[in-house]
Amino acid sequence: MKSTLSTGQLIAVGLMLLAMFLGAGNTIFAPMVGQLAGTNTWIAMSGFLITGVGLVLLAIIALAISGGTVEKLAARVHPKFGMLFSIALFLTLGPIYVIPRTTSVVYEISVFPIITEMVQSNNLFLLLFSFLFILLTVLLSLNPSKFVDRLGKVITPVFATLLILLIAKSFITPMGSFGEPKEPYIQDTFFKGFVEGYYTMDVLAAFIFGGIFIKSIKNLGVEGKKATSIVFMKAGVITVIGLAILQLSLAWIGASSIDAIGYASNGGEVLANSAIHLFGYVGIFLIGTVIFLTGITTNIACLSSVAEYFNRIYPNISYKKWVILLAVLSLIITNFGLNTILELASPILLLLYPIAITLIILSFTNNLFKGYQSVYVGSIIGSGFVALLDALKEANVFADFISQTFSFIPLFSFGAGWIITGLIGAVIGIIVAILKKPEERKLDVGGEEVS
Repeated sequence: MKSTLSTGQLIAVGLMLLAMFLGAGNTIFAPMVGQLAGTNTWIAMSGFLITGVGLVLLAIIALAISGGTVEKLAARVHPKFGMLFSIALFLTLGPIYVIPRTTSVVYEISVFPIITEMVQSNNLFLLLFSFLFILLTVLLSLNPSKFVDRLGKVITPVFATLLILLIAKSFITPMGSFGEPKEPYIQDTFFKGFVEGYYTMDVLAAFIFGGIFIKSIKNLGVEGKKATSIVFMKAGVITVIGLAILQLSLAWIGASSIDAIGYASNGGEVLANSAIHLFGYVGIFLIGTVIFLTGITTNIACLSSVAEYFNRIYPNISYKKWVILLAVLSLIITNFGLNTILELASPILLLLYPIAITLIILSFTNNLFKGYQSVYVGSIIGSGFVALLDALKEANVFADFISQTFSFIPLFSFGAGWIITGLIGAVIGIIVAILKKPEERKLDVGGEEVS
C-alpha cells in the first residue's frame, strides 16, 4: 500500500478523469454560447465556467471528503433521500439520458454527414449504428480496472491531439471577428452562461464517477481515506484546467465563426462546419473522429459507473449483467431520436443541478454548522422547491402561473432563485437545530455522526 502516486501515474489518472468528462456535452455547448453571445462571450463563459468547470473540482473534493460515494453525501439529508437522489442521478447519467444522447450526437456529427441521402432517411441505419456503438461500449466497460491504461494513456492523447489541431488552426487563421450578441445573451449574460453550464452535466457526472475512480486508484496501490482524497484533489486540478482550456477554446471557435459559416442551429453544427472551413473536406473526418472518441469515452465511463453502482446496491445481479441490462435500455431510448432525448434534458437538469450544488456547498461548510441534519434538510427543501418550479416551467407545465406567482423570489427570473431559498432553508435549519436537544441535532449515517 502507498499513500501517493508518481507524477506520471498522477497525470495518467488526471487524464483518465478528463477523458470521462470530455463527452458530447463538453464539445457542443460552448461553441453555441460563443456564436450567440458574440462580443459578450467572455462574460457568458465566466458564468459557464463556474457551473461547467469550477464546480467539477469542488464536486470531486466533496465526494472524497464525504466517503467517495454520492449516496453517503446525500444521506446526510436522510438515508432515503440519499438512495432516491442517487438512483435518479445514476439513471439520468446512464441509460435514460447521457448514453442515448451521446450515441445520438456521435451519429449526427460523425456518421450522418458522410452517408447518402437515401440512408439518412432510413432509421434502420441509426439502429444499426447505435447497436454497434453501444456494443463497443459494453465490451470496453467489462473490465473497469483497465480504465487508466485505456482512457488516460491511449484514447485521451489521441482526441486531445485532434482537438488541439482544430483549435490551433482557428487561432492561426481566424475565421472572423466576434458578432453582435443575440438573445438570450444581450442582457443578464452572466446568469445565462451560469445556467448553460448545467448542460455539460459535469458536476452530476463527477458524482457518479466516484466509484470507478476510487477503484482505479486502489488498483494503483493507494488506499485510505486521506490518501485517496489527496489523489482525488490533485487529479481534479489537472482535470479542471484541461476542461477550462477546452471550453474557452471552443467558445472562441463559436464566437469567431459567424463570418465564415453563419449562425448554426446547434453546437455540433458549429464544430462540423468550422472544421470543414478550416481544413476542407478532411475536416469532416477530423471532427468526426474527435466526437467519436469523446462519445465512446463518455459512454464507457457512464455505463461502467452506473453498473458498478447498481451492482453495489443489488449485488444479486452481477456487474456484467448490469452492464448488459443498462446497455439494452440505452439502445432502446437512443432510437427515439436525438430531438426527443434532448427535450427530456432541460427539466431534469434544472431539477438535479441545484440540489447537487447545494450538497457540494453543504459538504464544505459542514463543520461550520456542526453537521446539523436540519440544515441539510432545510437547504435541500429550499433549493429543491425552486428547482422543481424551474423544471416545471422549462417543461411548460403551468409556466405562466409559476413565472407570475414566484417572481418575487430574487434571481428567480435568471434561473438562480434556488440560491436564495436554499440559504433561507439553511438559516431555518440552524434555528431548528439550536432549539433541539443536543443529541437530536446530528444525523447518524452508518453508525457515525456527521461532523
